[in-house]
Amino acid sequence: MPQIKTKLLAAAALLAAGAAHAQSAGDVIVSTGWFRVMPNSSADPLTIDSVGGRPVGMARPNTGADIEAANTIGLSLGYFVTDHISAEVVAGVPPKHDVHGDKGYGVYGKLGEVRQWSPAVLVKYHFLEPKSRFRPYIGLGVNYTWFSDETITNQQFVRREFGPNATMTASAKASWNPVFNIGATYALNDRWYLGLSVSYLPLDTRATFTTRNSAQGGATVISHTKIKIDPIVTFLNIGYRF
Repeated sequence: MPQIKTKLLAAAALLAAGAAHAQSAGDVIVSTGWFRVMPNSSADPLTIDSVGGRPVGMARPNTGADIEAANTIGLSLGYFVTDHISAEVVAGVPPKHDVHGDKGYGVYGKLGEVRQWSPAVLVKYHFLEPKSRFRPYIGLGVNYTWFSDETITNQQFVRREFGPNATMTASAKASWNPVFNIGATYALNDRWYLGLSVSYLPLDTRATFTTRNSAQGGATVISHTKIKIDPIVTFLNIGYRF
């Protein structure tokens, strides 16, 4: 009898320990951490659409731009619909990316900067059992990206390419995009988790530039380029289970 009681107590303790790390239906997890946004960027040649309202449609050969990587703080809110399926909203402080010249524009170095807003909604499938301390997952979702603070900061570039008194403003088009996600969580105890995920967004945008040059009678030049961004985003975070 003492041995049976001991074994039963040991089994109960193991079950309790497993349940303490459970991610199961009804759980809510809030997390925060470090986003690293790494664009795999390239740009089509700059195309002059119009000068002073007159259509042109002329591409400037050997021109381009490259968007640099950036770091920011991320936030997520997840809910376990079942023991294996969760839904999650992910957002963060919009990172500011430096934009550098590429090809013939590479001699100018940094051309400007832009801030990227990319909240996403994900559905994830979690492998292994809810009581597992380590749980890998795969996810699929949708993202809406828009841009703000599009600024051309390199006046040497603007004046050499468009005239000595030229000024330039920029804007970028928003878009919906799919999100492909893979990652894992590791339970530190019954409430706290460490997480690491990697996401890929097939993302591009059309950037439009308006250039005014008082030395040419105030003629306005409208130009554009299509920029492929296609970022890989890593998210190292710590989460709390409610």
